[in-house]
Amino acid sequence: MGGCFSKPKPVEVKIEVVIPEKERSKEEMSPNGKASPLIYKVNGTARHYHLEEHPIASNPYHNPKDMVEASVCHVKDLENGQMREVDLGCGKALLIKESGEFHAVGHKCPHYGAPLVKGVLSKGRVRCPWHGACFNIGTGDIEDFPGLDSLPRFQVKIEKEKVYIRASKQALQTQKRTKMMAKCISLSNYNLSSTNVLIIGAGAAGLVCAETLRQEGFSDRIVMCTMDRHLPYDRPKLSKSMDSHPEQIALRPKEFFCTYDIEVLTEMQVAAVDIKSKIAVFKDGFKMEYNKLLIATGNMPKALSCKGKEMENVFNIRTPEDANRVVKLATSKNVVIVGASFLGMEVAAYLAERAHSVSLVELEEVPFKKFFGERVGRAVMKMFESNRVKFYMQTEVSELREQEGKLKEVVLKSGKVLRADVCVVGVGAVPATGFLKQSGINIDSKGFIVVNKVSPGAAPVGGRAGGTGSPLLTEELPGDSKLLPQMMQTNIPGVFAAGDAVTFPLALRNNKKVNVPHWQMAHMHGRIAALNMLAHGTEINTVPYLWTAMFGKSIRYAGHAEGFDDVVIQGDLDELKFVAFYTKSDEVVAVASMNYDPIVSKVAEVLAAGRTIRKRDVELFVHHGKTGDMSWLTGKGS
Repeated sequence: MGGCFSKPKPVEVKIEVVIPEKERSKEEMSPNGKASPLIYKVNGTARHYHLEEHPIASNPYHNPKDMVEASVCHVKDLENGQMREVDLGCGKALLIKESGEFHAVGHKCPHYGAPLVKGVLSKGRVRCPWHGACFNIGTGDIEDFPGLDSLPRFQVKIEKEKVYIRASKQALQTQKRTKMMAKCISLSNYNLSSTNVLIIGAGAAGLVCAETLRQEGFSDRIVMCTMDRHLPYDRPKLSKSMDSHPEQIALRPKEFFCTYDIEVLTEMQVAAVDIKSKIAVFKDGFKMEYNKLLIATGNMPKALSCKGKEMENVFNIRTPEDANRVVKLATSKNVVIVGASFLGMEVAAYLAERAHSVSLVELEEVPFKKFFGERVGRAVMKMFESNRVKFYMQTEVSELREQEGKLKEVVLKSGKVLRADVCVVGVGAVPATGFLKQSGINIDSKGFIVVNKVSPGAAPVGGRAGGTGSPLLTEELPGDSKLLPQMMQTNIPGVFAAGDAVTFPLALRNNKKVNVPHWQMAHMHGRIAALNMLAHGTEINTVPYLWTAMFGKSIRYAGHAEGFDDVVIQGDLDELKFVAFYTKSDEVVAVASMNYDPIVSKVAEVLAAGRTIRKRDVELFVHHGKTGDMSWLTGKGS
């Protein structure tokens, strides 16, 4: 079988756990500075757990030589609700004042490095202005996504009305912190063909699920399997940064998976799931027994149905190798992109300066019309045309023609013939759930896995498939755990699903079942699934957030505007500096912007707080421009 870390570990009884920070801080230290052993009772048996230093992000206060302390301002320099980027000499921190208290954390978002001082501060957390990730200002912990790491937290003290920050030089340099995690137990009855948690899919949802389990102290076996040949990577970059190599966009290094015993089976495809026997059957015949299952298989790109679709140089971009090969073949050549989807438009933007010509074929009249509306779509289309991208709208491909086995021409139903050395197909995707059709897991008419807000009969992870119980970090399980909400669970107890392949109840839209194929949402799904595997009864409470990047400009979007009936626009579409509010009846259901930060993050915070933004409020804001009433963004309005 293909994959990494798939062999049994040495036969050795060894239990090592690094407990989560929130628990670590409560423990007393022994005289030598090491943590005292902890004892938990699991199934009536006492087991010892020992703290060890975190190998990825060490405790920022353990080495005095690594520390720096500096006076950064007077106590009156900041008002409540203000943030300031301060320099400590060897790095910067974000100083925050809220409710009369000062806090200091890393100043850059660990995701892509956005300056958090330009973000949004609200009720104990700061939201990234670029992509919406949220961090607790008291702990630095990540509370909403995208991204995997938290912010380093620094000590603040007040002396003689001056504010001092004490920080680790290392933390000031890295500007990120990986949470403490448990390790797996190695036992003599280790069985290669059984696992406590099996995760099908190694995207954002699968990886965050595995990491969350470890962060919560789960110390039994976790296996992830993927059809891909690589460890989890930043998939959005396949169309935004097409020449990136796998190691450049890896979400975690190989050493991370080894350190925390998260096994990854690469190039392994699950062909069927037997829910009665709790067995996943792989395409090569290998079988793996599981106790809890997460299905996070994502989507598969749709293929063209025309003649010639199988010929060389016709691509669906699914892997880094696909993206790299397209860039190589397209350089100084003629490229035809079929579909003005997010992927199609991002690929067109990336190749525009590299290819001899870029032509884009789309069935609709305007790109992004259903998502961003016609006016925004036309503004984006104009930007592309000014960058030498040629559009062929309201038509389809009827045939791909070859010469000596390679693509030569793309024939459209309109009769137009386009020269083409490379063709990229971006006509949408379908959920990768075909292998579940006979499983008994509830799949809707479009192939999406249906997950519920509450799944009766749910029980926490408790027992290795085929053997010893799992060491949960609690003395006993809650007696009413079966009644707790088990969100992201399917109709089958113990089987969870997350990411692009699911429909789930979105609180923002009154728990309407929706599919939200966003990178940020996949992260959140993975976390919620993991917490509910552990019977935490956690519901999903997040606002969908996405972004697209084209020609050095980004459109940011928050909310869920499916079925919107109007768009209220502030700013100048021709100058590509605008904010668009999407409304349904009298309510704002989503917002998009370009060059208008941090408006989307502000709106996301309002929606996340459960407040309603009325159409009349944004209309007054637009009518009066920057002098208009913005109380609806501060919580003082309706």
